[in-house]
Amino acid sequence: MVVERADAARNRQAVLEAAGRLFDDAAEIGAVSMDEVAKAAGVGKGTLFRRFGDRTNLIRTVYDARLTDLRAAIADGPPPLGPGADPRARIPALLEAVVDFKLDNRKLAMSLEQDQRDGAATLYTSPSYVETHRLLTSLLTEVIGADEAAWTAYALLAATRIDLVDHLVTAEGMTRDDLRRKVRALVARVLSPGDG
Repeated sequence: MVVERADAARNRQAVLEAAGRLFDDAAEIGAVSMDEVAKAAGVGKGTLFRRFGDRTNLIRTVYDARLTDLRAAIADGPPPLGPGADPRARIPALLEAVVDFKLDNRKLAMSLEQDQRDGAATLYTSPSYVETHRLLTSLLTEVIGADEAAWTAYALLAATRIDLVDHLVTAEGMTRDDLRRKVRALVARVLSPGDG
């Protein structure tokens, strides 16, 4: 395992903090230049490009850094979000947490969930999506069996897409609590046995 030098770690943290502030404050993330990020972080532009490659990778790195606490809560936190909860309680807790995270990081999520070209990861191949889909599929398998679990996980995760969530909040006037209730109701319908 390669240990990051202390100055490199400081520079990385400075870049993530500066980029996060600039992305959060910008009307459009695409308008934030790598020059602006380098200047705000106090690093050279070359250092920024060597470390992060391009703006899309920098956006994804900021997003992933912000995911750290949520990932820890899912992996080791208390139920219902963490391990040990009944899947019927953990599934809606997971989806609600995803909605909350996306609302809290709306601009970053919007940028990353748009179709990307040139070989960049799409929403469905991004590590965070794959990780969430895998866990949701596992939990669903315990409740509805393996045959439909993966498909159902995709369908449930579609309800957390940021374009939908943003539309419901901005155009439909839903609150965070409304969205959380809708997610719980959707999961309850999906997991309830049918009438035949």
